[in-house]
Amino acid sequence: MALPLALSGQDLIGQARTGTGKTYAFGIAMLQSIGKPRKNRKKPRGLVVVPTRELATQVSEDLVTAAGKLGSRVLTVYGGRAYEPQVEALKAGVDVIVGTPGRLLDLVKQKHLDLSQVTSLVLDEADRMLDLGFLPDIERIFKLIPEERQTMLFSATMPGEIVGLSRKYLNRPTHVRAEHESGEGEAAPEVRQIVWRVHRMDKIEIVARLLQANGRGLTMVFCETKRACDMVAEQLDTRGFAVAAVHGDLGQGQREQALRAFRNGKIDVLVATDVAARGIDIDDVTHVVNYDCPTDDKTYVHRIGRTGRAGRTGISVTFVEWEELTRWKMINQMLGLDFAEPEETYSTSPHVFSELDIPAGTKGVLPRANRSRAGLSAEVIEDLGETGRTRTRGGRRRDEREERPARTPRQRRRTRGGKPTEEGTAPVETPEVEPVPSRSSKPDSARRADSPRKAEETPAIISADEVEAAAAPRRRTRRGAA
Repeated sequence: MALPLALSGQDLIGQARTGTGKTYAFGIAMLQSIGKPRKNRKKPRGLVVVPTRELATQVSEDLVTAAGKLGSRVLTVYGGRAYEPQVEALKAGVDVIVGTPGRLLDLVKQKHLDLSQVTSLVLDEADRMLDLGFLPDIERIFKLIPEERQTMLFSATMPGEIVGLSRKYLNRPTHVRAEHESGEGEAAPEVRQIVWRVHRMDKIEIVARLLQANGRGLTMVFCETKRACDMVAEQLDTRGFAVAAVHGDLGQGQREQALRAFRNGKIDVLVATDVAARGIDIDDVTHVVNYDCPTDDKTYVHRIGRTGRAGRTGISVTFVEWEELTRWKMINQMLGLDFAEPEETYSTSPHVFSELDIPAGTKGVLPRANRSRAGLSAEVIEDLGETGRTRTRGGRRRDEREERPARTPRQRRRTRGGKPTEEGTAPVETPEVEPVPSRSSKPDSARRADSPRKAEETPAIISADEVEAAAAPRRRTRRGAA
């Protein structure tokens, strides 16, 4: 529906649920308007702004595929990578740039990127960019682009902020909405949705049994925080599953390593935050697990949209804790679902095995005979020349854990008076000091009788001058008083 309007050069607002091919809707029109590349044309003519790095990579791959025989030069720019390769590609000349707002503005500030000849601008997942606080950056990008341009906004949901943005920067846009009549953010109908009320300490056991269901393919587990991602990934790895985590605290090389391993089948479980809910387009994802309850209906729609893509079917399982029931009821009401009162569920509940087709007697540990995946370590980390501090994963994997070396005993050195003593030297004996007799009621003659003087002691010799100096009265001076 949007393709004829986009080819005609009109401003467009496209709204459709995830997995329906929005990228090709604007990509084909943009590449068609730009035409074949020319040697004397080095400045970009098309610009696609996306909120996340993973989505930038995905859109670039789709545009390269759509370019086909045109040979259009597509460049991906985002943070976490070195500047030098991107700067060299800009100097050589590009036709379309796909990037995140921060890195785009950095390159413009360093005068490596010139947007004065852009004729087609696309904001993909525009609502997500507003959620991440990119609105000021987007407005600055609009000011850097000529007013005579074609602007297209695409997203699965269309909040009021997007409508206000379109009124300010778009010229009489056409709103194309490919949705069902029941609601704006309706979930994908190809996805069978399951909602259970569970206990926090039992969720990992249910996930471990779910991952052993018959016919399960690639699976994505969504958590609310980065720490929860690392915790779930580490526990599943301990139980024998090939798993990796993707979140914002990891370096770009580690995130791309996990996504490549997931696409190539070296791992079959990907634990991610909501950042990864946008931009991961993998056809073989059969199950999506909402380990933590989504914050709103839009997050829920984008999470379960990772499965059931391009006409396929999938299963989504959402865990709702007791204190999250109020939030879930709001999501259920907004989307018009039938799960207002989720069923109380435990890892040993019979309906867990029947609804997910899990073999009877399955435990929470994957048998060693079924551990056939190569694992994350089989995928090499690409050196991207990352900027910023070095990041590490939350925990080491089984094959990366090393035993701590034995502790060496401390070497103690004997010292005397702060100076080390030589080995083999006999210690110097200190002379015994005769104790001072304490005062008592005995007379002096009795004390003298009790402690006779030793024969070897010699009397002290005192001169007459010293006696006179001792007998003279002392003067009290100011210095002495001080």
